[in-house]
Amino acid sequence: MKALLRTLLAVVGVLGLVMVAAVVYITTFFDPNDLKPRLIEVVRQQSGLELALEGPLSWSFYPRLGVSVEQAEAWLPDQAQEASPFVAFERAEVSLAFAPLLSGEIAIDGLTLDSMHLNLVRDEQGRGNWQALLERLQKRGEEAESALAPATSGPGGDAGSGMAVALNIASVQVRNGEIFYSDRQDGHELRIDELAITGTNVNPNRAFPLKSSFRLASFEDAGWRHDDEVEPELVSNVSFESRVLLGLVDGRYVLENLVLDTRTQMAAAEDRNQQANLQARQLTADLQANRYQFEEGKLDASVSHPRLGDKPLPLSLTFMADADLAAETLQLRELELTSEDNLKLSGTLSVSELLGAPQYTGQLKMAPMSLRPWLTRLDMLPEMTSDTALSDVALTSPVQGDAQRFELTNLTLVLDDSTFTGRLGGSVDGQALSFDLQGDRLDLDAYLPPSQTVASPDDTARLRLPGIATAFAEEEGGEMLPVSWLRELTLDSQLSVSRLKAFGLTFDDADLEARGRDGQQRIERFEARFYEGDLAASAALNLNQEPIHWTFRPTLQRVQIVPLFEAWRGETSPLRGRLNLDGELTSRGNTLELLKGNLNGHTTLRIDEGAVLNVNVSQELCTAVATLEGETVTREWSPDTRFDRAQATLEFRNGVVHNDDLTVTLPGITLGGTGELNLVTERFDYGALARFVDTADAACSVNPRLERLPFPVHCEGSLGEDPGQWCGFDRQAFQQAVAELARDEARRRAGEEVEERLGDALEGLDERIGEGASEELHKALRGLFK
Repeated sequence: MKALLRTLLAVVGVLGLVMVAAVVYITTFFDPNDLKPRLIEVVRQQSGLELALEGPLSWSFYPRLGVSVEQAEAWLPDQAQEASPFVAFERAEVSLAFAPLLSGEIAIDGLTLDSMHLNLVRDEQGRGNWQALLERLQKRGEEAESALAPATSGPGGDAGSGMAVALNIASVQVRNGEIFYSDRQDGHELRIDELAITGTNVNPNRAFPLKSSFRLASFEDAGWRHDDEVEPELVSNVSFESRVLLGLVDGRYVLENLVLDTRTQMAAAEDRNQQANLQARQLTADLQANRYQFEEGKLDASVSHPRLGDKPLPLSLTFMADADLAAETLQLRELELTSEDNLKLSGTLSVSELLGAPQYTGQLKMAPMSLRPWLTRLDMLPEMTSDTALSDVALTSPVQGDAQRFELTNLTLVLDDSTFTGRLGGSVDGQALSFDLQGDRLDLDAYLPPSQTVASPDDTARLRLPGIATAFAEEEGGEMLPVSWLRELTLDSQLSVSRLKAFGLTFDDADLEARGRDGQQRIERFEARFYEGDLAASAALNLNQEPIHWTFRPTLQRVQIVPLFEAWRGETSPLRGRLNLDGELTSRGNTLELLKGNLNGHTTLRIDEGAVLNVNVSQELCTAVATLEGETVTREWSPDTRFDRAQATLEFRNGVVHNDDLTVTLPGITLGGTGELNLVTERFDYGALARFVDTADAACSVNPRLERLPFPVHCEGSLGEDPGQWCGFDRQAFQQAVAELARDEARRRAGEEVEERLGDALEGLDERIGEGASEELHKALRGLFK
């Protein structure tokens, strides 16, 4: 036994001496630089690259066996030698483990690549300069495999004397690498520098740890390489870590426990860093099937921008993903986006035609949350009447669309105390809007500024709907509508609300239908139950004219005046009855002043079953007549003046309202009037006349002569003045009417005696009016029209 052991030790010693002698001989007497021409030729044959080895090739023996090369450059077949090389490096080294050589295995101990430079270019047609290299390598793949066969065959192979290559690389390192990428098709360029890649125990049969880090810079100007002052659009520091399983045979690569960190600084973000962290339990990339799967993916981001406030905005997205590039599909499952202030958005998404014109379908759900802190953070919260508006918002709906459009096809939207169902869609750029919604209630006044019936342009702009953020910014101050946006807007909308409150008024069973395109916007139909009556209206807006042109067609039928007046003015109504109105109006301009000054058209109105409240016109006139005749009225009167009908036609001419046919019919009395109101200056001048008529239901019996006598009231002033100062009894006109009546009566009668008596009566009447009766009559008639 001892002899056998001594024999074996001797054999091992001899083999060791032989190996050492061989290595010493090779490293001493064999110059690896003699292999340069052969190495250059092999590279040319296999890849088409023109290799230049400027530095020396050298052996290393201790502590490992290896070979290194310095200062190498390679050009693509169609590249000129004076052009920048396709790839270059300062030093590359391959080392072999010594012990496996004794057992006939080639085990690569380490691969090191220092200061690699790689130039990638995609031309105007979208073809990359690297594609020809890949195609050639694929074509020569079988030849390369045959060339390596003797070295990779084991003892039992055809080449029994060959050595097996054990692809178990203890260490792979790329240090200080640099990659330039130029995309001439879209004009962008990228630079990756400080590239570092580290892998340990690299093996094609089992997972091994891999780390990488680099800095990425993006440029729009292709001249940045020659100008140090050109600033990149963004600079991102990227780090990557995972356990990688290489599927060299089937092309299936698996990355386990993937962690990708980025820290990005954009030139437009005022030195604010954007941070993102992507994690996945497993990422599977099947290169042959062109399919990629994310399992238990999570993306945490910290977004910083001046518009987002002083502190970064945290966002977290969890997901499962399956991308099939061959079928051009992407499946996103178990999506959940969360952030501060109770943001929770979840759903699923399926994308088709991924590499062409992507289209998507899915399901979207937003948990109840308040939009107020978000709008406050974005400085977009408008001043609203209600301090709780937008504090409870939630939605759920299937969703579909493409890169230009979106549509929520079966939407359920909760907006504070309102619930809407239906369809909502539009374009991403805000130039198209389409919806068909049904709601239970909507208090629009809660979202308008306090003490205003219409939001100002600035307040409306701050709502910043998607795609409409700059709509009002393009308009000059004081304008009511964003003309530039509306001119390009394509609109198709329908809205039904069981109860709508707007501008202090209440509309029941309101239906709105609006459409528009090519600079023409129309409210085709707005109908509602309105204070126990009916409202119907339509409108049109022509934005292709300068100034823009408006058309309105309002219709009211049997609307109760009392609740309408109290809701509109917040005051007790002076009238009751049912209002009927019909008209057509036009105007031009985009400010309130222009609209009023350019208003033209006409309306007709009628009040049925009406009454003037808290004043009795019949009482006032009958009292005035009794005073004229020296009598008193003893009957009891109703506190209000009931009338059968009041009607008038209003003509609008360049902002001035004209009326000359006011007619109010009372029992035994008719009221008429004529005058005008300037909507711009708010000045008005109006005269009204009351006359007695002989009817069966007359309020009081009147001398037939007085049926011809008008009782005039004159109103003049401004809408901003005290209404108590507007109207008064027109004494001069009344005296003239009395005198005219007396003269007519005198002409009718024959004889000087009758004329003399009438003169005495007229003189007595004048004396009465002048001595006190006139003042009583003045007060009575003034109280009538106050």
